[in-house]
Amino acid sequence: MTSSSRYAASGVDIAAGQKATELMKAAVQATYTPAVLAGLGAFGGLFDAGALQGMAAPVLVASTDGVGTKTKVAAKLGRWDTIGQDLVNHCVNDILVQGARPLFFLDYVASSKLDPVQIATIVGGVASACRAVGCALLGGETAEMPGVYEAGEIDLVGTVIGVVERAKIIDGAAIKAGDAILALPSTGLHTNGYSLARSVLAGLGWAEPQPILGGTSIGEGLLAGDRCYLAEIQVLLAAGVEIRGLAHLTGGGVIDNLPRILPAGLGAVIRRGSWPEPPIFGLLQQTGQVPAGEMFHAFNMGLGMLVVIAPEQVEAARQTLVDELFLVGEIIEGPGVRVD
Repeated sequence: MTSSSRYAASGVDIAAGQKATELMKAAVQATYTPAVLAGLGAFGGLFDAGALQGMAAPVLVASTDGVGTKTKVAAKLGRWDTIGQDLVNHCVNDILVQGARPLFFLDYVASSKLDPVQIATIVGGVASACRAVGCALLGGETAEMPGVYEAGEIDLVGTVIGVVERAKIIDGAAIKAGDAILALPSTGLHTNGYSLARSVLAGLGWAEPQPILGGTSIGEGLLAGDRCYLAEIQVLLAAGVEIRGLAHLTGGGVIDNLPRILPAGLGAVIRRGSWPEPPIFGLLQQTGQVPAGEMFHAFNMGLGMLVVIAPEQVEAARQTLVDELFLVGEIIEGPGVRVD
């Protein structure tokens, strides 16, 4: 028995990893910009920092995150083409909150046993989302780890590196009581709350059309793609809207995420019904008899990105993004977030 066949007998197939790399190669290389000096296959990705020379005071912004147990939904439905896109969009939104645009991305995909087509499909989704935002997929890791991951399980994590001018960092410091809170809506759960959602909906058929979901299935509702807000925020800034704060509603919902950008002593009121809630949330609340307070703590409830601006700029902002922005609340004196 050769050393490679002994490795395969222990649960790790080197050939499968090489096959996955070959299958994803074209998709990854399609994301390269002239700033990429070394990418797929190199021990470390090389990105030419000279691309930042035109900036006055560039500040790098980094974030790492994953798609959580949304991978279990993908596994149950046998669909792997969307979660890679979810990963990129989530990470880009995280650095967008501070005003940054993405430069390059790194991904990590792990499983108990590599399926080359499955892995290439996932990474293809990562590459597609990177291309959409002008971000290079600079490198990553594909790991086969029997004994760590259960059979059929996938772990998907990504790191994004972006840049912002120091003078244009959005940090919430300018937020004042009376400021308006606008929302760019979500498409659904995005990448958070899936452990609760899977528990609540476990007894229902996920493939059958559901009237409450407008005729789509639970599976389709749960796999609705994570939306990226980079283009919309860039449009607002280009139109002269002064964005005082941005909050990406991820784990913890509006209750935990909005306070992260608020100066000490300030809170917020959010008025339910002032934006469209994707029907998947109504199904979750009804089926699981989940209290409203817990819903807003576990899910984004249709609020993808919150935008805090001066009240006198609300009309201009909404005219800039017609049918995209919703006035959902305001900043108030006193800590905490209240949903009315």
